[in-house]
Amino acid sequence: MSRKEELKAQILDLVGAYYDEVHRPKPRREGERVAYGGRVFDGEEMKALAEACLDFWLTSGPWSATFEADFARYLGVERCAFVNSGSSANLLAFMALTSPTLGDRAIGRGDEVITVAAAFPTTVAPLVQFGAVPVFVDVTLPTYNVDAGALDEALSDRTKAVFLAHTLGNPFDVEAVRTFCDRHGLWLIEDNCDALGSRVLFRGAWRLTGSLGHLATSSFYPPHHMTTGEGGAVCDSDEALHRVVLSLRDWGRDCRCPSGTDDLCGCRFSGQFGTLPRGYDHKYVYSHFGYNLKATDLQAAIGVAQLRKVPAFVEARRRNWKILREALKPWEDFFILPEATEGTDPSWFGFLLTVRPEAPFSRDGAVAHLEAKGIQTRMLFAGNLLRHPCFDAMRASGQGYRVVGDLATTDRIMKDTFWIGVYPGLDGTRMTSIVEALESLCVSA
Repeated sequence: MSRKEELKAQILDLVGAYYDEVHRPKPRREGERVAYGGRVFDGEEMKALAEACLDFWLTSGPWSATFEADFARYLGVERCAFVNSGSSANLLAFMALTSPTLGDRAIGRGDEVITVAAAFPTTVAPLVQFGAVPVFVDVTLPTYNVDAGALDEALSDRTKAVFLAHTLGNPFDVEAVRTFCDRHGLWLIEDNCDALGSRVLFRGAWRLTGSLGHLATSSFYPPHHMTTGEGGAVCDSDEALHRVVLSLRDWGRDCRCPSGTDDLCGCRFSGQFGTLPRGYDHKYVYSHFGYNLKATDLQAAIGVAQLRKVPAFVEARRRNWKILREALKPWEDFFILPEATEGTDPSWFGFLLTVRPEAPFSRDGAVAHLEAKGIQTRMLFAGNLLRHPCFDAMRASGQGYRVVGDLATTDRIMKDTFWIGVYPGLDGTRMTSIVEALESLCVSA
């Protein structure tokens, strides 16, 4: 063993020992809050991060290439672009569909994209920022996903795409949505940020979500199914789309040579691009107005280790969700309990509860009770995004978006719905604390 390898081995052994001493999970202490989500890791992630630090390749590099290949293989897609957040992944996926290289299929300003308002805002923000028109349809209970029956009513001669998330791990009706898109020549962007590991019976075969849209996005923020700290990904199986994604991610460059590598494209000083002089350095030719959305090798190293644990994470999420579902069966008069979309096997991100009108408490009362017991709660993100201050100017003008129907279920979710965690960090003791808090709410009401 070389001196370099010997030193690295010593460092990594010490990192493992540090994890055992400082970060190894401990039993819940009296009065400690039970979080809705959080990072779940061990010494392997810390060792991978330390090894990447020792490599000191600070931007996207070998670890990133490994993670992209591993993640694409896990989902069953051909390509993955690792980016700095799930929000950036949504921005990148949408903007890729505005590329002039797509010809008549490119989304232009004023074109419409069908989505829902009961969502996280980063599904909608790129549309508004670009100048496309979001068209909002309602969702259904108890799946909390898009009402696929409303898609035909939402369609117009300006519709170019559908952009939907799988709600808290519960897949939307992909069969119906993808069939609708294919029938009308529309793009489907599949926001998989909250559903990694979910499965869908799609056209006779089980497929993982994140492999079913023309483009699909993922998020690796700490509470998500796996983490790289900040981080996200755009995945696809279309080489032409992937080239656009990489260009937009990497400043808009036409060249696809990895950082630190020259002339893999074979035309660094020999191509003709735009009205530039022939042979202008291809590394500085820009085919799009792009961004710098790359993630770092430090993040990718964590991701490589985390990805190996995803199957166990998914199993734990399903187990914890089932515990809550069984515990709350006696209280279905008080709550609408969540159900999986038909033909799916969700990797649950959380456990959704909608308080019924006849319940002896309100959503706000239930949340206050649980929070007082140390159980962290969350709303279903925006509830109804159209009612937020970011839409004030558009609501006042009546322009910039379109609504199909009255979004009655979306409004109900805004007023009556909340969720609690099922993440793998919730051990038996913590799950018991959640169940006891819920039971005390119902018994004392």
